[in-house]
Amino acid sequence: MKFRGAEILGFLLILLVCSLCLADTIVLKEGQRLTGNILVEKETLLYVDIGVTVLAIPKEKILEYEYTKTLKPGDADANGLDVNDSDVTAPKSQRPAGQLYHTANLRVTTIEECVDAFSEAVVKVSSPAGMGSGFFINEDGYLITNYHVIEKETKIEVTVFLKAKNGFEKKEFKKVKIEAINPFVDLALLKIEDLGDVKVKFAYLGNIERIKVGQKVFAIGNPLGLERTVTDGVISTRNRAFEGLVYIQTNADINPGNSGGPLFNLAGEVIGVTNMGYIFFGGLGFAIPVDYVKCFVENRDAFVYDKNNPNSGFRYLQPDRRLNKAKPKFLKKANSE
Repeated sequence: MKFRGAEILGFLLILLVCSLCLADTIVLKEGQRLTGNILVEKETLLYVDIGVTVLAIPKEKILEYEYTKTLKPGDADANGLDVNDSDVTAPKSQRPAGQLYHTANLRVTTIEECVDAFSEAVVKVSSPAGMGSGFFINEDGYLITNYHVIEKETKIEVTVFLKAKNGFEKKEFKKVKIEAINPFVDLALLKIEDLGDVKVKFAYLGNIERIKVGQKVFAIGNPLGLERTVTDGVISTRNRAFEGLVYIQTNADINPGNSGGPLFNLAGEVIGVTNMGYIFFGGLGFAIPVDYVKCFVENRDAFVYDKNNPNSGFRYLQPDRRLNKAKPKFLKKANSE
């Protein structure tokens, strides 16, 4: 079967268009747009295969870049990163020696894909005093939430949302241990002790140095009991000072019930823990920077929960007031003298 020159040319054009549709996109600050295959993402450089050569583009010259595909959780580990040492485009999960949390150089993608990949890591934390949110930091059942979500409480329940055929399946765990608390930065480390054979997904902790003002972010939580609610916005300020601490300010809606939940970037990395918002003023939400979370987890022995310490979670009843309001006899005697 013979092909004419025009048919061959048309076929090649179709292949070229298809390859461009599947290519990653890089937009430079000067306005140029590149399409190609992002091979390696370094701290300051992006290596891009444009077909005829490989370019090393400084990140300071890049306005934005987007991958056509993102690596989603699979079956390789608890969070499913199918990592191949020969595949330089796949992010590698890293867990510092002796630490509980994971990090990974994840690809920038869309909110939809990030929610699909990491929403199962977000949980609901409940106590007799109320409820909030939290998120797993590893496959062993360790999770982060706000201290004020469990303040003065020891009876804690965690609801996990697992993907099922027709949506999500809720599993409630009542055997929850308080591992460490730090009221000064409003963080608490919990552990579910009765996971059994349930495999939980966890979220990766990001790097505060990589976030920028104007960068898109999104939060997942349970505001006012509305489970698995997603809100999005941008980083308004990355270092808002409040009562001696630094917070990430965002215009993503943060409401009661979001407290303790993750603030994600578009790579699906946790860059903060949501803990404050103004109900009557939209667009004023705040999150604890992820660096505080890392420091808290790394030094958890210093903040270990002690049930014998009245400042570490136990609720104490106030003593009854005196029924006889008359002055005690020794006071009357002292006044007469």
